[in-house]
Amino acid sequence: MNYCAFLRCPRVRMRTCALLRAFVIAAVVLILPCASAQDVPFLESPESVVEAMLEMAQVHESDVVYDLGSGDGRIVIAAAASRAARGVGIEIDADLIDLSIDNAREAGVEALVSFVQEDFFETDFREATVVMLYLQPKVNKKLRPILAEQLAPGTRVVSHRYEIRDWTPIERIKVEGRSIFLYVMP
Repeated sequence: MNYCAFLRCPRVRMRTCALLRAFVIAAVVLILPCASAQDVPFLESPESVVEAMLEMAQVHESDVVYDLGSGDGRIVIAAAASRAARGVGIEIDADLIDLSIDNAREAGVEALVSFVQEDFFETDFREATVVMLYLQPKVNKKLRPILAEQLAPGTRVVSHRYEIRDWTPIERIKVEGRSIFLYVMP
């Protein structure tokens, strides 16, 4: 079978496209430098990972959950819907803010959550008792001193997929092959 005929096979073409997409996402997420929150791509966290993050942080109704780079709002919406916690999503993309507001309304939790269109490097999140992250390692590194300065002792920080370098997680788990790390501010 020649190479051109090989690529005409729909199954091979699908796999090739999937591999190419994965490579491009990896290049964007891991290789390209990140100067601001605007450079962070939106990658969805599966529902099982969101639930595990909330469980790991032991989120309850007295918590204020901040999600930095909140995308479609799913983490703060889940915190409000399943645990009656207040949530604040920080997202720089106006379209994702609109989607988050719609999603919160649809879930019936708009009174418990809010979404702020802002660069999370410039955000005051001192009121947070829990901070959720799904950010690139370079972004986590840049965010680390801001978290250390703003967060009170005992605040829980949960990171999906990427560790926060030079911090030691108190717990780490895998859900569907995805790593989740829990830190508690000293």
